[in-house]
Amino acid sequence: MDEREELIARIGESQDALGRVFAHDRSMPLLAVNLTMQQLKVALILANRGSVSGQELAHTLGTGLGTVTGIVDRLVAQGLVTRREDPSDRRIRRVELSDAGRRMTEELADAGLASYRRLFDRLDLDTLRQLDDVMRKLSTAAAELYGTW
Repeated sequence: MDEREELIARIGESQDALGRVFAHDRSMPLLAVNLTMQQLKVALILANRGSVSGQELAHTLGTGLGTVTGIVDRLVAQGLVTRREDPSDRRIRRVELSDAGRRMTEELADAGLASYRRLFDRLDLDTLRQLDDVMRKLSTAAAELYGTW
């Protein structure tokens, strides 16, 4: 294995180790969320995209519209999402997070940031500068690879 491959492997191992550390943090709101993986995916898609149609959700999840309808029905029953008519085409129903759904997804995002913040507080200023440089480069590479979000 060349140096590049070794470095990528070590970075992956470090990322896995951090994930395991964060997974053991029982204060994380993710552990208190009572959603299936598919329901959580829908909530996160809506947090990222705003209002989407059922067809868009089905395409993004790689499932059928009937499956999405059931997932959305359960999220509506929990008060996390709402449905409304598309103003430009009344045949299309759009799905979006409710206020409760927005609060939940924001809480999940904030908790992840808080965990990293506690970790970053333990690093010296020079290391934080280096990490900032690396994160900017990763963001640029991701935008080039996947397009802007």
